[in-house]
Amino acid sequence: MQLHRPHEYQPEHDVHRITLYNTVAKEHQHRDLKKRLYLHMDMNCFYAQVEQRAYNLYGLPLAMGGWRKPDGTPRGIVATASYEARALGIETAMSAYEAWQICPYLIFMQIDYARYQGISRELYSILDRFSPDVEKYSMDEYFMDVSFLLKKSRKEIAEYGQRLKNAIYEKLGLVCSVGIATSKTYAKLASGRRKPNGLLLVMNADDAAEHLFPLSLKKVWGIGSRRFAKLNSRGLSTIADAFRSGPGVFQKLFGEMQGKLFYEIVTGRDRAKVLDNKNHVPDEVSYMHTFSDWTTDADQVKGEIVRGIRNVCYRLRGYGRRARKWVFNLRYQDVNWQGDSVVFSTPGYTNLDDYVMHACLPIAMNMVEAALGAGERLRGVGLHTVEMIHSNQVELFFQEKENLLNLHRATDLINNVYGQNTVERAASRFGVPGKTHFVERS
Repeated sequence: MQLHRPHEYQPEHDVHRITLYNTVAKEHQHRDLKKRLYLHMDMNCFYAQVEQRAYNLYGLPLAMGGWRKPDGTPRGIVATASYEARALGIETAMSAYEAWQICPYLIFMQIDYARYQGISRELYSILDRFSPDVEKYSMDEYFMDVSFLLKKSRKEIAEYGQRLKNAIYEKLGLVCSVGIATSKTYAKLASGRRKPNGLLLVMNADDAAEHLFPLSLKKVWGIGSRRFAKLNSRGLSTIADAFRSGPGVFQKLFGEMQGKLFYEIVTGRDRAKVLDNKNHVPDEVSYMHTFSDWTTDADQVKGEIVRGIRNVCYRLRGYGRRARKWVFNLRYQDVNWQGDSVVFSTPGYTNLDDYVMHACLPIAMNMVEAALGAGERLRGVGLHTVEMIHSNQVELFFQEKENLLNLHRATDLINNVYGQNTVERAASRFGVPGKTHFVERS
């Protein structure tokens, strides 16, 4: 069971990751053809469900991610919504104002990542008792390898899934949907067909034909809007169409190897592994913050940039990585919410705030001043890495100063034990005013 110890880094603090890796990848496939059984567990409207339980809001329409200004005007974006709100037409990514127009009595709450991460750890501890192979796909989605059930009857497999659902409800008071199938892809699709609080087994071709064949190919891993458009131009729009076509169309559109893999995934023949991602390190570390309102104050934006640098560098130290090539993003408040970005480099590979700020701030603040001079209103900042290496690699022409290393080690230790904002730079206190950071908005 994975538990957090107080002195350890928390690189995923305040980070919500929809996926942890590129699922459609050869290295994530078993090489053998051995038959396996997978379970996918998906918490239903996770954020909203947790808040409904916490504040006894059952039966009421709840939107997560929006909030109200002092005059009552809704602001922000709907990150997710309860089923009561969805029934009224409230959708993910809808503006809070639009949602309020649909339902004037809609309850708005801001996302509390720390709470959900704690519950996610509890979920892992429950699932860990049901299978030795558990993969955290996101905070509210998990995969399990349950191949040990292959020789069991259909009834016994269904009872296993129901016991898991019951254990989660008894421990956390939360409901989930469960899909069990012979591929990870189909297990995920199966759980999606039984929302909320359902259970579906896809054990054979007849099950797939009944429950999954009518689904659009857009529902399948790796088939985004562009790939779907290509497939649709060849007359393929559903999983059933893919079965009838065979792999040839996929290989012509996406290449021999990748096309074959896409076809196997779509038809439930993939051999994807249940991955141990406890020590997963992303390909890049990024930070993006959209302010609750626009600003024309350069000093406020500078404070937000410092906060972003601090966030990214802390996470790099937690992952044991350093970077030397970075991208800074500045977002404008215009019709298209556009902005500018710039690539910059530090003197060498580093994960210390000081070096990144020294390289980033002059360039970033020039962009800020230029944008304000052109009459733009600023709405967000972002930062992400481009090149990373393991932190123990030694460079010939650059070495971080020992006093700075010791300062950050001491600061991180204090923050890891007592909370992430126990010790922070004074400049990060000068951010854009307003309820702009996570649970502060509630």
